[in-house]
Amino acid sequence: MNNILALFSLLCFSFFPISFSKCNISDHGLLSLAFHQVLNFHPIPCQPIHNITLPSRNLTGSVSWAVLGNLSSLRYVDLSNNSLQGSIPTQFWSVPSLEYVNLARNKLGGALRLGPVRRGRSSLKYLYLSQNRFTSVVNISHLNTLEVLDVSSNQIGLVPVGLKNLTKLIHLDLSRNSMRGHVPQDLPPLTGLRSLNISYNNFSGEVNVSILKKFGKYSFTKAGNIKFLNSSSVNGTTSKNSTSQNPRKHKKTLLLAILIPISAIIILSLFFCTLCMLNKTRIKKKHHKTNEKAVKDAIALAIEDTETSWVAEAKWTAPVVMIEKPLMQLTFAELAVAASGFGRESQLAERGGRSGPAYRAVLPGDLHVVIRVVESVHDMAEQEAIAAFRNLGQLRHPNILPLLGYCISGREKLLIYEYMERGDLHRWLHELPAGTPNTEEWDDDTWDVAGDWPSRHRIALGIARGLAFLHQGWAGSGKPVTHGHLVLTNILLGDDLEPRIADIGPLDNAGTPEGDVYQFGVVLFELMTGRDGWDEAIVNRVRGQVKEGKELDLLDDRLLIEGVEPDWQRQMVGCLHVGYLCTAQSPEKRPTMQQVVGLVKDIQPGSATSSVPS
Repeated sequence: MNNILALFSLLCFSFFPISFSKCNISDHGLLSLAFHQVLNFHPIPCQPIHNITLPSRNLTGSVSWAVLGNLSSLRYVDLSNNSLQGSIPTQFWSVPSLEYVNLARNKLGGALRLGPVRRGRSSLKYLYLSQNRFTSVVNISHLNTLEVLDVSSNQIGLVPVGLKNLTKLIHLDLSRNSMRGHVPQDLPPLTGLRSLNISYNNFSGEVNVSILKKFGKYSFTKAGNIKFLNSSSVNGTTSKNSTSQNPRKHKKTLLLAILIPISAIIILSLFFCTLCMLNKTRIKKKHHKTNEKAVKDAIALAIEDTETSWVAEAKWTAPVVMIEKPLMQLTFAELAVAASGFGRESQLAERGGRSGPAYRAVLPGDLHVVIRVVESVHDMAEQEAIAAFRNLGQLRHPNILPLLGYCISGREKLLIYEYMERGDLHRWLHELPAGTPNTEEWDDDTWDVAGDWPSRHRIALGIARGLAFLHQGWAGSGKPVTHGHLVLTNILLGDDLEPRIADIGPLDNAGTPEGDVYQFGVVLFELMTGRDGWDEAIVNRVRGQVKEGKELDLLDDRLLIEGVEPDWQRQMVGCLHVGYLCTAQSPEKRPTMQQVVGLVKDIQPGSATSSVPS
C-alpha cells in the first residue's frame, strides 16, 4: 500500500505534464474518484493528464484501470517492472488517444479483454505485456493500429482470434506461452513483419524455409511441430518430356517400370515378415522399456529448466482416469506435456493447505483444466486412494467444483479439475480493482454505483449451500463430508460469480462440521469487512465490535460508498451477525450449515431485512 501511495504522489508531482490549456474538470474528478481510498493523495487541479511514467518503482497493489480509461487525454502509460496485480477491464482500452502501453514484468493476469474505442478508431501502436499472468487475449482485432505487440512469457493457451488481421504489425513476440495455433494461417502476414518470435509454444503448420532465414532459428526454438519447406516442395513443380515416343516401346517400358519395383517390394516384404516373426518375442520384451524411455526423453525437454523434482520420479505410463470423459485415454506423460512439464510457466499456485502445487493444462478437445498435486496422500495405498477419489468424483452440486479425473503415478496423486478463469474469491475481493470484476461492462452513468453488495451476498449464500450439501451426506456414500480448510483461495468463481468450493480433501478426518461452520463465519467476516489476513485474535476483536453494536465501523468502505441504499446497510449488518453466530467459541452453540443457509437466504438484497440475531 505504501508503494501505491508513492505511485500516486509521483503521479501528481512528477509525471503529469503541466499544460496551460483550459482546466479539465472531468479528468480531475475522475482522478480523485479513482484514488479516493489512497491516503495523502492530493491531485493538482487543472492539469490534463497525458503521461503516466513510473517504471521500476517497486509498486504493489491494484490500479483502478476502469477509471483511468475515462481520462480524456491519456496517451502514454509505462508501469513496467513493478508488482501490480489484478486484471485489466475493457474500459481501459477504449481511450481513443492511447498510443503507448508498457505493463511488462508485473503480476497482472486473467483474460485480457480488449474492446473498441469510445469514439473513432484506436491509436494504440505499442503494447508491451510480457512476463505477466494473462491466460487469454480477446478482441485483439479492435487494436488494428498496433505496430509492436509483445505478450511473451504469459500463460496464453490459444492464439488470439483476430491476430492475423493486425496487418500493420512490424514486431510480434508470442514466445514462452505454450500457445497453440497454426502457422502461418493464425499470424499476421509474415512478409510485413520485421521481427517475430514464437519459440516455446505448441504451433503446427508449414512455412517456407526463407521465413526461417528471415527471422532466425531462435524465433522458432521449440515452437511446436512446424515444417520448413524449400521452394521446390512448396511449388510442387514437375517436368514433362515434350517429345513423343513410339507407343509400343513406351508401353513395354512402362510395364517393366511397374513390374520390377512390385516384384522387389514383394520379395522384400516376405523377407521382413520372416524377420519380424523370428524376433517377435524379443521385440515385445523391449517395447515397453523403449517406449517409456522415448516418453521420458520427450518430456525432459519440457522440464529441463524447472525445479519440479517430483516429476522425474513419477511413472510416465500411469493412466489418467477421466470421470467426466471416460473415453479420453491419457497417461501421466501426456498430462506433463499438457502442463508444460509442470514448470513455472504453467503453475497457478504454490503449495498450500493440504495440497501441493497446482498447474494449468489444456487437454485434447481444448479442455482447460487445473491439475492439483495432493501431497497429503503420498503414503496412501493405491486402492485406498482410488476409492477416495471415486467418492470425490460423486460430489455433484452447483457450488462444488467437480472432480474431472485423477492420476496415480507411483507415490504421486494428481486430481484434475475444471479451470475457472475468474480465479478464486481472494483474488476477486483483494486483488481486482475495487473488488468488482465487471466494471468494464458498466456504462458511464453506473460504473461507480454500488453493485458489490448483491454480489457478495450471492457468493456467501452459494458457499453456505455447498457446505450444507457436504454436511448432509448427499455425496453418494450417505456419510457427511467435511472440508476442513475453507479459506477464500479455496473458493473459485464462475463467470456468473457463482462460487464453487474446491480443495475438498480425500481423507475422512479432514475436520468436523462445527469446524467448517466456524471457517464459514470467518469467510463471511472477510467478505463483509474486506480485510485480509485473519487469525483468532482478529476474529475475537470483530466479534467484540459486533456485540457492542459497532457493525457499521467494520463494513468494507467499498460497500458504503455514497448512494448505498439504507436497506442494504441493514442487510450487511445482518450478515455480520450470522458470522458472529458461526464463530461462537463453543462448537455446540454454532448453527448447522443448513440453518446458516436459511439465515443467509433470508437476508436478500432488495427485500425487507430479516430480524438480526442477537
